Amino acid sequence: MTPGGAPALLSGTALTSFRINGQFLAVAEGLARPAGLTAAWWQVLGAVLNEPLTVAGIARAMGITRQSVQRIADLLVERGLAAYRPNPAHRRAKLLAVTDEGRTAVDRIGPGHAEFAARLSEELGGEEEFARVHDVLRRLTAALDRLEE
Repeated sequence: MTPGGAPALLSGTALTSFRINGQFLAVAEGLARPAGLTAAWWQVLGAVLNEPLTVAGIARAMGITRQSVQRIADLLVERGLAAYRPNPAHRRAKLLAVTDEGRTAVDRIGPGHAEFAARLSEELGGEEEFARVHDVLRRLTAALDRLEE
Protein backbone atom coordinates (compact mmCIF):
# COMPACT_ATOMS: atom_id res chain seq x y z
CA MET A 1 0.00 0.00 0.00
CA THR A 2 1.19 3.50 -0.88
CA PRO A 3 1.64 5.99 1.98
CA GLY A 4 -1.28 8.40 1.66
CA GLY A 5 -3.19 5.93 -0.55
CA ALA A 6 -5.24 6.94 -3.55
CA PRO A 7 -5.31 10.70 -2.75
CA ALA A 8 -1.50 10.82 -2.71
CA LEU A 9 -1.35 8.79 -5.93
CA LEU A 10 -3.81 11.16 -7.62
CA SER A 11 -1.80 14.21 -6.55
CA GLY A 12 1.49 12.66 -7.60
CA THR A 13 0.10 11.53 -10.95
CA ALA A 14 -1.40 14.95 -11.64
CA LEU A 15 1.81 16.79 -10.74
CA THR A 16 3.86 14.40 -12.86
CA SER A 17 1.49 14.83 -15.81
CA PHE A 18 1.75 18.63 -15.51
CA ARG A 19 5.54 18.34 -15.63
CA ILE A 20 5.39 15.94 -18.60
CA ASN A 21 3.06 18.36 -20.40
CA GLY A 22 5.56 21.17 -19.90
CA GLN A 23 8.42 18.99 -21.08
CA PHE A 24 6.53 17.89 -24.20
CA LEU A 25 5.60 21.50 -24.98
CA ALA A 26 9.26 22.54 -24.70
CA VAL A 27 10.33 19.68 -26.99
CA ALA A 28 7.56 20.52 -29.46
CA GLU A 29 8.57 24.20 -29.51
CA GLY A 30 12.15 23.19 -30.28
CA LEU A 31 11.08 20.84 -33.07
CA ALA A 32 8.57 23.27 -34.59
CA ARG A 33 10.70 26.44 -34.50
CA PRO A 34 13.00 25.57 -37.46
CA ALA A 35 9.87 24.95 -39.59
CA GLY A 36 8.54 28.42 -38.75
CA LEU A 37 5.81 27.04 -36.48
CA THR A 38 5.00 27.08 -32.79
CA ALA A 39 4.02 23.97 -30.86
CA ALA A 40 0.40 25.17 -30.77
CA TRP A 41 0.33 25.82 -34.53
CA TRP A 42 1.83 22.38 -35.16
CA GLN A 43 -0.75 20.79 -32.87
CA VAL A 44 -3.68 22.40 -34.69
CA LEU A 45 -2.25 21.67 -38.14
CA GLY A 46 -1.62 18.09 -37.07
CA ALA A 47 -5.28 17.72 -36.13
CA VAL A 48 -6.35 18.53 -39.72
CA LEU A 49 -3.60 16.81 -41.71
CA ASN A 50 -5.83 13.86 -42.63
CA GLU A 51 -9.18 15.60 -42.86
CA PRO A 52 -10.63 19.06 -42.33
CA LEU A 53 -12.38 19.58 -38.98
CA THR A 54 -14.40 22.29 -37.31
CA VAL A 55 -12.69 24.39 -34.66
CA ALA A 56 -14.95 22.77 -32.04
CA GLY A 57 -13.96 19.31 -33.31
CA ILE A 58 -10.27 20.15 -33.08
CA ALA A 59 -10.75 21.51 -29.54
CA ARG A 60 -12.55 18.31 -28.45
CA ALA A 61 -9.81 16.11 -29.94
CA MET A 62 -7.08 18.15 -28.27
CA GLY A 63 -8.82 18.67 -24.94
CA ILE A 64 -8.54 22.47 -25.02
CA THR A 65 -11.01 25.32 -25.39
CA ARG A 66 -12.67 26.19 -28.66
CA GLN A 67 -11.57 29.80 -28.19
CA SER A 68 -7.89 28.79 -28.04
CA VAL A 69 -8.20 26.77 -31.22
CA GLN A 70 -10.13 29.59 -32.94
CA ARG A 71 -7.36 32.08 -32.22
CA ILE A 72 -4.69 29.71 -33.57
CA ALA A 73 -6.81 28.70 -36.58
CA ASP A 74 -7.28 32.35 -37.54
CA LEU A 75 -3.51 32.93 -37.34
CA LEU A 76 -2.82 29.84 -39.46
CA VAL A 77 -5.30 31.05 -42.10
CA GLU A 78 -3.75 34.55 -42.01
CA ARG A 79 -0.32 33.04 -42.70
CA GLY A 80 -1.54 30.74 -45.47
CA LEU A 81 -0.85 27.54 -43.52
CA ALA A 82 -4.54 26.61 -43.33
CA ALA A 83 -7.81 27.64 -44.97
CA TYR A 84 -11.46 27.64 -43.99
CA ARG A 85 -13.76 25.58 -46.18
CA PRO A 86 -17.54 25.34 -46.31
CA ASN A 87 -19.01 22.65 -44.07
CA PRO A 88 -21.83 20.73 -45.75
CA ALA A 89 -23.06 19.57 -42.33
CA HIS A 90 -23.26 23.04 -40.78
CA ARG A 91 -23.50 26.36 -42.58
CA ARG A 92 -21.85 28.49 -39.87
CA ALA A 93 -19.19 26.10 -38.51
CA LYS A 94 -16.58 26.12 -41.26
CA LEU A 95 -13.99 23.37 -41.63
CA LEU A 96 -10.30 24.09 -41.12
CA ALA A 97 -8.06 22.42 -43.70
CA VAL A 98 -4.28 22.41 -44.02
CA THR A 99 -2.85 24.10 -47.14
CA ASP A 100 0.10 22.83 -49.16
CA GLU A 101 2.27 25.40 -47.39
CA GLY A 102 1.07 24.15 -44.00
CA ARG A 103 1.70 20.53 -44.94
CA THR A 104 5.21 21.43 -46.11
CA ALA A 105 5.93 23.17 -42.78
CA VAL A 106 4.73 20.12 -40.81
CA ASP A 107 6.77 17.81 -43.06
CA ARG A 108 9.92 19.81 -42.22
CA ILE A 109 9.45 18.78 -38.58
CA GLY A 110 9.53 15.07 -39.47
CA PRO A 111 13.29 14.37 -39.36
CA GLY A 112 13.83 16.10 -36.00
CA HIS A 113 10.72 14.41 -34.62
CA ALA A 114 11.96 10.97 -35.73
CA GLU A 115 15.41 11.59 -34.28
CA PHE A 116 14.03 12.74 -30.92
CA ALA A 117 11.58 9.80 -30.83
CA ALA A 118 14.46 7.37 -31.37
CA ARG A 119 16.49 8.98 -28.58
CA LEU A 120 13.53 8.92 -26.18
CA SER A 121 12.76 5.32 -27.04
CA GLU A 122 16.36 4.36 -26.32
CA GLU A 123 16.31 6.30 -23.03
CA LEU A 124 13.16 4.39 -21.98
CA GLY A 125 14.76 1.03 -22.74
CA GLY A 126 13.42 0.36 -26.23
CA GLU A 127 10.20 0.43 -28.20
CA GLU A 128 8.50 -2.26 -26.10
CA GLU A 129 8.86 -0.18 -22.93
CA PHE A 130 7.89 2.97 -24.83
CA ALA A 131 4.72 1.18 -26.00
CA ARG A 132 3.94 0.24 -22.37
CA VAL A 133 4.26 3.89 -21.32
CA HIS A 134 1.95 4.91 -24.16
CA ASP A 135 -0.59 2.25 -23.18
CA VAL A 136 -0.63 3.35 -19.52
CA LEU A 137 -1.17 6.98 -20.54
CA ARG A 138 -4.02 6.00 -22.90
CA ARG A 139 -5.63 3.95 -20.11
CA LEU A 140 -5.31 6.90 -17.71
CA THR A 141 -6.93 9.25 -20.23
CA ALA A 142 -9.75 6.79 -20.89
CA ALA A 143 -10.37 6.38 -17.15
CA LEU A 144 -10.52 10.15 -16.67
CA ASP A 145 -12.93 10.43 -19.61
CA ARG A 146 -15.22 7.83 -18.06
CA LEU A 147 -15.18 9.60 -14.67
CA GLU A 148 -16.04 12.94 -16.30
CA GLU A 149 -19.20 11.46 -17.89
